[in-house]
Amino acid sequence: MNRAGRGDDRVQRRVVTILVLAQLLAGAGLAAGVTVGALLAEDLLGGPGLSGLPSALFTGGSALAAIAVGRLSQARGRRPGLATGFAFGALGAIGIVVATAVDSLPLLFLSFVVYGSGTATNLQARYAGADLATPEHRGRALSYVLLGTTAGAVAGPNLVGPTGAVAESLGLLPLSGPFLLAAVAYGGAALVISLLLRPDPLLEARRRATAAPDSATASSSSPSPAPVAFASPAEPAAPSRIWTGDVLTGVAVMALTQFVMVGLMTMTPVHMRAHDHAVTVVGLVISLHVAAMFLPAPLSGYLVDRFGTRLVAVSAGLVLLTSGVLAAVSPPQSTVLVTTALILLGLGWSLGLVAGTTVLTTSVPLSVRATVQGQADVAVALSGAAGGLVSGLVFAWIDFRGLGFALAALSLIVVASVRPRSATRGTPEAGTARIASESR
Repeated sequence: MNRAGRGDDRVQRRVVTILVLAQLLAGAGLAAGVTVGALLAEDLLGGPGLSGLPSALFTGGSALAAIAVGRLSQARGRRPGLATGFAFGALGAIGIVVATAVDSLPLLFLSFVVYGSGTATNLQARYAGADLATPEHRGRALSYVLLGTTAGAVAGPNLVGPTGAVAESLGLLPLSGPFLLAAVAYGGAALVISLLLRPDPLLEARRRATAAPDSATASSSSPSPAPVAFASPAEPAAPSRIWTGDVLTGVAVMALTQFVMVGLMTMTPVHMRAHDHAVTVVGLVISLHVAAMFLPAPLSGYLVDRFGTRLVAVSAGLVLLTSGVLAAVSPPQSTVLVTTALILLGLGWSLGLVAGTTVLTTSVPLSVRATVQGQADVAVALSGAAGGLVSGLVFAWIDFRGLGFALAALSLIVVASVRPRSATRGTPEAGTARIASESR
C-alpha cells in the first residue's frame, strides 16, 4: 500500500512538472495581449476610448474557449482539451500579426477572440494540477501550475522592444512583435501537453476513484476528507448538489477578482504612456504585475490549505482595495508607486483565484468536474471582458484616478460575497457546510 502511495506521488509530480513546463511557454503568450493589446488598439483606432476593446475581445473569447476546453476535457481528458486550447491561442496570435500587416480591423478583432483561447487554457491548466492531489495539498498543487506561468509572463513584457525590432525587420508594425512570440509560445505549449502529459490526470483520477469506490470523496483517490469550501480546511465535505452556495461563492470571488484586475491592468499602460513613460518602462511595470499574479501562487496555496478559503478570499478583496486606492492617489510620474499598486493588484488576484479554484476542485465530483470548471471560467472570462471594456470607457470619462477609486470600491464586494459561516450553516444552499455540521 505504501508502494502504491509512492507510485501515486510520482505520477502527480510528473503531471505537475509537465504542466509547469507548458505554462512556462504559455506565460509568454499570455503577456502579449496584456502588455500591448491596448496600445495597439489605441494606435489603430486613434484614441483611448476603445483601447480596452482588445482586452474585452480576448477575454470574451476565452469565455467561449473555457466552455469548449472544459467539455472536451470532460469527454476525452485534460490532454486533448489543453492541447487544443493552446493551439487555437497560437492561431489567434498569428491572425493578429496578419491583421496588423494588412490593416484589417475585422480580422484583428476576430483574431483577438481566437487568441483568448490561450488565456482560457492557461487558466484551465491549474485544474489539471489538482486532479490527482490529496485533499490537504490541493491548494498548493494547483498553485505550482500557476507558478509555472511566471517566467514566460515576466519575460514577455520585457521582450516588447526586441520582438518589435524583429517585427520591423519583417516589415510589420513594432507592436505586433509580441504576438509573434505568442504564436511560438502557445504552439510550444500545445506540443508539450500533447506529447508529454501522460497519464492524463483527469482520466487517471477517474480510474483511481473507480478502483476505490468506498473513498470518502469522489474528488481524489485518497480516503482523507476534503476541506469544506469557505470554511475550516479540517472539516469534511460531500456536497449533494453541484451548484451549492459555496461553489457559487467561489465563482463570484474569482469573477470579481478578475474584473478588478483586468480593469486596472488594461488601462495602466495607456495611463503611463499618456504621461510620457517609455514603452520599455511600461513593459517592466506590467512584467512585475504579472510576476505578482503568479509568483506568490505557492504562498496563496499554502494559506488556503492552512487557513481555509474564506480567510484567503477576504484577504484578496482587501489587497485589491488597497491596490485601487494606491493607483488612484499615486502621482502619474511616480513609476514606483504605480508599480507598487500593480504588484498589489497581482497579489490580490492570486489570492482570489487560488481560493476560488480550490472550492471548485474540492466540491465538484469527478463525473462533471471539468465541465463545471469550464462553466465557472466562463463567468471569470466574461467578467474580465467586461472589466477591460468598461475600464476604457471609465478612463476616458473620469481618468485613471476615478478608475482606481471605482475599482477599489468594487473590491469591497469581493469581501461581502464571502458569507459568514453562521449565516450559511443550516440553509439548503450551503451544501458542504450543512453536511459537515450533520456529520458531527
